[in-house]
Amino acid sequence: MELFAVPDLPEIRAGDDLAAMIDERVDLREDDVVVVASTVVSKAEGRVFDLADFPASPRAEAVADRLAEIAGEEKDPRFAQAVIEESTELITEAPFLLTATRFGHIGVNAGIDRSNVPDGDLLLLPERPSESAERIREGIAADRVVVSDTCGRPFRHGQRGVAIGWAGMPASRDWRGERDRDGREMGVTVQNVVDELAAAANLVAGEGDGGTPVVVVRDWAFGDHDGSDEHFREVEGDFVRQALRDWSYEE
Repeated sequence: MELFAVPDLPEIRAGDDLAAMIDERVDLREDDVVVVASTVVSKAEGRVFDLADFPASPRAEAVADRLAEIAGEEKDPRFAQAVIEESTELITEAPFLLTATRFGHIGVNAGIDRSNVPDGDLLLLPERPSESAERIREGIAADRVVVSDTCGRPFRHGQRGVAIGWAGMPASRDWRGERDRDGREMGVTVQNVVDELAAAANLVAGEGDGGTPVVVVRDWAFGDHDGSDEHFREVEGDFVRQALRDWSYEE
């Protein structure tokens, strides 16, 4: 398996044909997986906004005041308003905003970015990342696309790449019913390959001003396995999320 960054992509702006820009810069193969950072997808789809676009509601004012009290520094209630509008649920409101996005992803601040946004204050995640992945897939020679983001995960320090959208392949491969090295039948293993591909690509893409937003994964095969598009846990089976609903932060 080989991973390499797509070179020389310019600053992406609203209306740019991201698929064409990728396809003209690299000789893609049909069985490649193209991992595209959500930042450039969002920019191409016009998801750049100013704080002024989100006048603060009383709830946003209260949320920002609480976070400011905890952090000991001022928090902009307009940012809180943007998070509220991009979320179906604020799972926690302190000591940070842990949210569920409209497409099912759970992360801090609804994934809203305030860095590398030259034309505005805020960069929102794509509205429907799997549809974004499908549009990119239709415009390139490769047959598989993953839209990635970086976020923290429970019980771990630091950020890592995760998949928030995908097209041309299942999200997971299912090992249940297959045999391990000792001949035992596996009963629980479902491997989330789109997250693993996003994390691998993030090692190559990097972060900050030296980051490259598109990575090609070559010579990786899904294999002869059953697949599943289950990726984001449903609330009914997400016991951590249910527990957090009943939890409150105390300093």
